[in-house]
Amino acid sequence: MDLFEKIAANRGPLGVHSHYAHGYFAFPKLEGEIKPRMIFRGKEVLTWSLNNYLGLANHPEVRKADADGAAEYGMALPMGARMMSGNSNLHEQLESELAEFVMKPDCMLLNFGYQGVVSIIDAMVNRHDVIVYDAESHACIIDGVRLHAGKRFVYVHNDMASLEKQLQRAERIIAETGGAILVITEGVFGMSGNQGNLRGVIALKEKYQFRLFVDDAHGFGTQGATGAGTGEEQGVQDGIDLYFSTFAKSMASIGAFVAGPENVIEYLRYNMRSQIFAKSLPMPLVVGALKRLELLRTQPELKENLWTIVRALQSGLREKGFNLGTTTSCVTPVLLTGQITDAAQITFDLRENHGIFCSIVVYPVVPKGVIMLRLIPTASHSLDDVAVTIKAFEAVQEKLSKGLYSKAEVPAGLQD
Repeated sequence: MDLFEKIAANRGPLGVHSHYAHGYFAFPKLEGEIKPRMIFRGKEVLTWSLNNYLGLANHPEVRKADADGAAEYGMALPMGARMMSGNSNLHEQLESELAEFVMKPDCMLLNFGYQGVVSIIDAMVNRHDVIVYDAESHACIIDGVRLHAGKRFVYVHNDMASLEKQLQRAERIIAETGGAILVITEGVFGMSGNQGNLRGVIALKEKYQFRLFVDDAHGFGTQGATGAGTGEEQGVQDGIDLYFSTFAKSMASIGAFVAGPENVIEYLRYNMRSQIFAKSLPMPLVVGALKRLELLRTQPELKENLWTIVRALQSGLREKGFNLGTTTSCVTPVLLTGQITDAAQITFDLRENHGIFCSIVVYPVVPKGVIMLRLIPTASHSLDDVAVTIKAFEAVQEKLSKGLYSKAEVPAGLQD
């Protein structure tokens, strides 16, 4: 069969819906400045789908730093990979400040979050080593693990008995191969919103020899007394061997970093192929990240404002009887009982009739019969935004319980 013919015959689990989903349910266009209320298909909507946790995307100091960086350096500088010709004092300054902020000896700047996690896993382990990872890990972890040539074992989400069982299996393997064990989990899981059981994982270091790699994309800037992340929140930051976060959430930018012991970070600098053979992070992004990190350190009210909205939204929804699952973070999943066919109707109703734009998650990300409305509160939202949203969700829940969505049809041509 011709390769392109094969693709035409199998569009993939998401692609099969592209003929009607594109432009509305998938790849929608939110227009205007990044803020709680934006424009969708010509109408203003209250959006809960942006990972702009601390509201830094349009912070005046951030916008000025971004503009000044672009004006002074342009997007081309530095020209080349960091190892060859793309290093700078500002790149190293950002690494030093990030390391200090997350309380680690050293730090390496990365171009992208997803790519970064995949590449860290690739560089850290070989075919003799064993990876043990949480079952609900983000796609970047899953893809990194899939590239691993050695053994890999998955443990039940946040289940320490299951983790211990897999560690025992891993120990038997490395006794024969002479390898080592890498445990991977997340600080905050982006769908459920619950925190990884970092305390429980680290406690197992007393019985088993392994290193812990934590992806804290949703925890950095939002968790802990200073915003240093979920390890700080749980009082176990020292027990995290490799700490990773992206700039795409609290920092409202592009880029990422990994922090840990100096010798390990030095090893990654010389062995992470995605960084060795990629152009350095452009200077305006570095300048902008330095300003964002400064605001994280010096303006604690940003995180306080975020949590004011989080508490109001989550407590308000729970008081109205909504199931928010096990979230212990800013991520706010609202779990409804319904079929996949209801999800499109709910999306359309929220956007067109209530002016609410949020992500809707269905099977296989959540079990069959469950619809997740995933809300991302930010420091830019208001208590009025919370009240409007709760009222809209009550109306949706009532329609869903009466079976009204199953009888309706979403107008054709939404993708046009």
